Amino acid sequence: MAYSYLEFERPIAELTEKIDELSQMGADSEVNIADEVERLRKKRDKLVEQTYSKADRGQMAQLSRHPDRPNFLDYVPMLFDDFQELHGDRAFADDGAIVGGIAKFRELSVMIVGHQKGRNTKEKLKRNFGMARPEGYRKALRLFKLAERFDMPVLTFIDTAGAWPGIDAEERGQSEAIARNLMDLAVLKVPVICTVIGEGGSGGALAIGVGDRLFMQQLTIYSVISPEGCAAILWRDRKFADEAAEALKPTAKDLETLNLIDAIIPEPAEGAHRNPEAAAEMMADVLDKALRELLKTPVEKLLEAREARLRQLGVFNGE
Repeated sequence: MAYSYLEFERPIAELTEKIDELSQMGADSEVNIADEVERLRKKRDKLVEQTYSKADRGQMAQLSRHPDRPNFLDYVPMLFDDFQELHGDRAFADDGAIVGGIAKFRELSVMIVGHQKGRNTKEKLKRNFGMARPEGYRKALRLFKLAERFDMPVLTFIDTAGAWPGIDAEERGQSEAIARNLMDLAVLKVPVICTVIGEGGSGGALAIGVGDRLFMQQLTIYSVISPEGCAAILWRDRKFADEAAEALKPTAKDLETLNLIDAIIPEPAEGAHRNPEAAAEMMADVLDKALRELLKTPVEKLLEAREARLRQLGVFNGE
């Protein structure tokens, strides 16, 4: 399988290529080079660990958008059974940037909703690069309400640079659609678990990100604005994106330290972009545990705890 590599991943790519060449050479000749291959593999494993553990915030932002990183529809067959996609907001259109429907998660009926960016140019245009218009958020809200009616937990998956900022979206009430979702999710009478699987940006992420639990995969980011957008505003130049990322502190580790998320979902040694199946299994275990805990909670206590959780977000103690 041909992988894509980011610039700071190049040393890993070069070592991987060398290992592949030696392995092929060993297979085609009588020379035993197994020991050398094993040595290089151990060296590569150490390099992988160092590369990702020491990645700065700018590099983490790149990893969250890695071209090989699994998106929502990649995860769906790995996490769920019997997925039935539901379309449209019953008012204007079906927005491909948000996908949702009913599925089975470890024998539990759930409603799943997530951003979908697309993989190639055709898909990205169809999905509008994962940036939803108002009809996308109204579709999501329709599915949230449907889940509440049939007493199904809601699982959302966040992966967007933000809501679509186009004139057409503003004309159709973008800010109202996002605000409505925030308000109604806060009082939805079923468990809601939100997970950042790529990048979470601004109100576009928040619109499906209010719930009882908020998780982030290890190599993801979540922020009020993208580093590039922040750099364009403050420095008037996107080349300062790395400096902006350092100031924004958008990584999972940052948000856990600030008590803004409930937990970090670990990823395989080389990240979800190299082993999606293992990443999905790790995510499934965390979601399953949280979901079964929430399902034991009476609705009144569920809503009280959700309100308390939301009210403490952003509280600063200067002591």
